[in-house]
This record gives sequence, structure tokens and C-alpha cells, in this order.
Amino acid sequence: MLNKIKEFLVKPELNSNGKNNIWTDSHISKGMLESHLNPHENGASREHEYMDKSVEWIYSVAPSEKYRDIIDLGCGPGLYAERFYAKKYNVTGVDWSERSIKYAEAQAASTGKNINYVLQNYLSVDYENTFDIAVIISHDLCVLSKNDRKIMLDKIYKALRTGGKFIFDVTTTKNLTTEETHRWDYHPDGCFSSEKPHICLNSYYYYDEDETNLTQTIILADNDYDCFNIWHHHFTEEKLISELNSAGFTKIKLYADVTGKTYVKGGDSMAVIATK
Repeated sequence: MLNKIKEFLVKPELNSNGKNNIWTDSHISKGMLESHLNPHENGASREHEYMDKSVEWIYSVAPSEKYRDIIDLGCGPGLYAERFYAKKYNVTGVDWSERSIKYAEAQAASTGKNINYVLQNYLSVDYENTFDIAVIISHDLCVLSKNDRKIMLDKIYKALRTGGKFIFDVTTTKNLTTEETHRWDYHPDGCFSSEKPHICLNSYYYYDEDETNLTQTIILADNDYDCFNIWHHHFTEEKLISELNSAGFTKIKLYADVTGKTYVKGGDSMAVIATK
């Protein structure tokens, strides 16, 4: 056991996978859904008032009368998707959390909303000239490695019609933390990460390459363990524009966030409208 614990304290390789995935774990998905649905929590989703402002801004720069078809990548339980539907967009939502997609489908069915929800890892979507807008909101692009971001950006460019807009947000390198820490906690009654009694090791790591931080959670319970790696890649303006250019996007506008606030260099976030 001592050797195994020593292994848990070794810094993982950049972009390595954990033993499990928080977005598909059956227990964690319960807590994630609760967080999504809390109107005042800025965790799994943004606060609902912020979502309202985001959709109003997106509609103002790409109204549904002209930009009819929208794909929401990482749609969760459909909170943005339903707001887009209310603005008369044709909406497709993609997420690989079965719990979230089932909730979104049930909500749409109960209120008569014709929203197309797809249970799928958005890295595997395959559309061509299908959408006028693609969105990835709540810094979702930041969890992807450089290679996966290339895959994602290429797929989005392919999925958009000429003149279509890709709207998303990321964190900047202002958020990059170089301090590395370990913390042990005992949860006799379980917690967000596991319903069983367990010991939890939370580690935070810094990687100079790709301006990256890792939050790692290791759950020790009943002679077994689980491990969740959540990667967060931060961006400079130059790196972000370079990756977009490589995917084919040349018309790029920067904002402070996805409510359309004016971009100021040196801020802690960037929002982008990239036009095909």
C-alpha cells in the first residue's frame, strides 16, 4: 500500500488520462447535474442570469433570422440550448453525459421544444456545411490537449457553412498557477466525488508546456481507488489566434467574455467570434 500511495504522489505526464472521467461517472454526474441546475452557482454551468446575457449577446451578433442552425457542443442538461430555442434557432446539443442528455430530452419533451440532443463525445462529431453557429461555452475548450483542440477546431470549421460563426471562451495565462500542492481529506459519509466512505487526495500541478494546470482527485476506498484528471490549458492571444488560423479561421474578433464585454489585453478571460 505504501508503494501505491507513493505512486499517487508522482506528477502525471502532461495530458495523461485518469482512471475514470467526471463527465461520465454515475455518481459524480448527479452532483454535476445539481450544479448545472442551481441558478446561482457558477460551477458546472454559469449562473443563469449570465446565460441569459450570453444568449442575448449571441443573438445580437448572429440573429436567428440569418444564422438559423446552431450546435451547442458540451450542452449539458440543455440550459443554453433551451435559451437558443426561445430565440428561434434550430438547435442541436451534443454532450457525452448520459444523465445530462436524458434530463435535457425530458425537459424538451415536456414543454414541446423541438431540440435535437445527441449523446456523444463532441470530439467525434462529424458534420459538414450544416450549421451557421457553433458554440462551446464555459471554458470547455480549455480542458482539451493541444492535439484534441486541433481535432475539435478542424471539425467545427468543417461543420460550419461559409460565413458561419464559432463562438467560445477560454481563460488566459493570467490564471496560470505555478504552485503545486497535495491535500488529504477523509469523508466518512462520502462527498461529491464518491458516495462511499473514502480518503481523498487532491493534487494541483503546474506544467510550463502549453501553459497548463492539472487538478487531480484520487479516491481511496475499500482496497480500490479511482483517479480523475481535469486538465486546464490557458491561452495567450497569440496562441489562440494561431490555433484558429491553423484550422482555417481568419476573421477573428476578441471580447472579454461571452456577454460581449470589450476585450482588454491582460484580462483573465477571452471570448471569440471566429467566422468561416
